[in-house]
Amino acid sequence: MTQPPNPIDAPLNQDTTFPSDHLYQPRVKVCGITRLDDAHAAVQAGVDAIGLVFYEKSTRFVEIQTARDIALAVGPFVSVTALFVDAEPDTIETVLSNVPVHLIQFHGQETNEFCQRFQRPFLKAVRMKPGVDIDALLQSYPDAQGLLLDTYRKGVPGGTGERFDWALFPEKAPRPLVLAGGLTPENVVEAIAMTKPYGVDVSGGVESAPGVKSHQKMIEFATACGRWRRSI
Repeated sequence: MTQPPNPIDAPLNQDTTFPSDHLYQPRVKVCGITRLDDAHAAVQAGVDAIGLVFYEKSTRFVEIQTARDIALAVGPFVSVTALFVDAEPDTIETVLSNVPVHLIQFHGQETNEFCQRFQRPFLKAVRMKPGVDIDALLQSYPDAQGLLLDTYRKGVPGGTGERFDWALFPEKAPRPLVLAGGLTPENVVEAIAMTKPYGVDVSGGVESAPGVKSHQKMIEFATACGRWRRSI
């Protein structure tokens, strides 16, 4: 007897047939963690991953020692993501040699060749606007684990707190697509129902101030991601 495909093996927006929506669960990442107690709270809320920002112009920039302390505190089953924006190779290598990072997230103009040289799985961020060709970008980044689709604002590489038109999110893709940009506990259920992403990435939507996470909002966000299917 033929077994049905396992929904754990691939994200819903991949070109894969799933038996039913109720078996699908989006992954949850909270980006821009800057404080140890916020990292602990994120883990308690049940997130799958946290993000550490190594872009000095960001209000969520974190120093290496603090990042190391946070990464070591979240435990082995929570993925630690390091975010860079057109950083020098030496800067990235210094972070990777001091902070236990599982995944790199590139938000600048980095090429596939540049991204893959650090021998870590990576995501490439894409700033969404009309005309963006996701299929072409996936071909341009053959070594990427997937793409993170974020809001476009001229001169701002991410963390805008604004949402883009979710109708631009592809229905299917051969690799994971992560939804970011303007997500909150109040709108994430709608966002997931509309886009069916591999995962969702939130930062400002769960903050009480730039770089300071609201523990209550993180709980509300993660809880909403777990119950999204009840609304559809």
